[in-house]
This record gives sequence, C-alpha cells and structure tokens, in this order.
Amino acid sequence: MSATTDNSSCSSIDSIELQQRLAEIEEEQAKLKAMRSHLAATYAPRPAPVPAFKSISPEEQAEADGRSIYVGNVDYSCSDEDVKAHFLACGAVTRVTIPRDKFRGTPKGFAYVEFANTNGRTNAVAMAESLLKGRAIKVTEKRTNVRGISTTNRFPALNKVHRAHGGAIVKYVPVYAARGAMRGRSIFC
Repeated sequence: MSATTDNSSCSSIDSIELQQRLAEIEEEQAKLKAMRSHLAATYAPRPAPVPAFKSISPEEQAEADGRSIYVGNVDYSCSDEDVKAHFLACGAVTRVTIPRDKFRGTPKGFAYVEFANTNGRTNAVAMAESLLKGRAIKVTEKRTNVRGISTTNRFPALNKVHRAHGGAIVKYVPVYAARGAMRGRSIFC
C-alpha cells in the first residue's frame, strides 16, 4: 500500500507542478498577446498617401492655364502666402505655386498664380512691374505647354559641330603638323 500512496502523492505533486507550469505558460501567453497587440497598433501599416495632385484632362489643364499667370523675378524669400496676398486685390486666388530646385530645395525665382476666373488674370497682368518684397516683378499670361515641343532641343547635336557666335555653325577641323601632332582649327561654315 505504501507504494500506491507514494505513487498517488507523486502524481498529485506532478499534477500540482503541471498546473503551476500551465498557469505560468498562460500568463506568459497573455503577456505576449498584449505585446503583439501593442506592436501591431504601433507599427500598423499606414494608409497609402493621397497624391498631392489629381490627374486632370488636357482640356481642364488648358482651362486652368487660361486663368493663370506667370510671375517672374520673385524674391527668393517669398512664400506662397506673400504672393497670394500681393495678387488678392485682382481676384480670388485658387492656387500659388513656387517651383523649387529639386536638389537644393531653394525657390527658382518665379511663381504661377491661378485665379478663380479670367477677370483676376487680366487684372493681374496689369500689375506688371509692381514691387513685391522690393523687386519689380514680371507678370505675363501663363502659356500652355504642348507635349513634344521643347525650347531646348531645337537643333540636333552633330558630331563636332556646334552653334555659336550668333547662330553660325562652328566646325572643328583637325590639322596635322609635320611631326604628326594633331592640332585643331575652327572654321565658320
């Protein structure tokens, strides 16, 4: 009988240890679950950012350009609010854009102002040569860009042919000296 009582006491000790261990595991599991939910809330994937601009049709773009002006010689310290306040007397300003250099982030020295209607545009063009932060600004109607037409690629780059000196074509012609050394001379075509 003593063997069975020893056996039953062992099993009761083992069951108590198992129950304690099971309680520890469940407690650890609850802590892990709380940590997991905290991390999920902290590092939850953020919603995709809303694009800063919406895609508009060419007709809508041309209509917006018909209400916009180009402002040149804008002071580099001017903000959007400064330009908007300057042209607010012309009409309701919808948007002010000051392009920036993509590497340095500094303003490029010009701006675009879009008005709610075309009357604001005509009033603003009359403000040409007005002073904005001590500088005489240039105000013209904004032109609509036409795809495929560029002002920078007028002439194809030909090998060793350059346009200089008022539109003359300058061609580099190699001249060989008696010793075989190469020297160059420019001629005008």
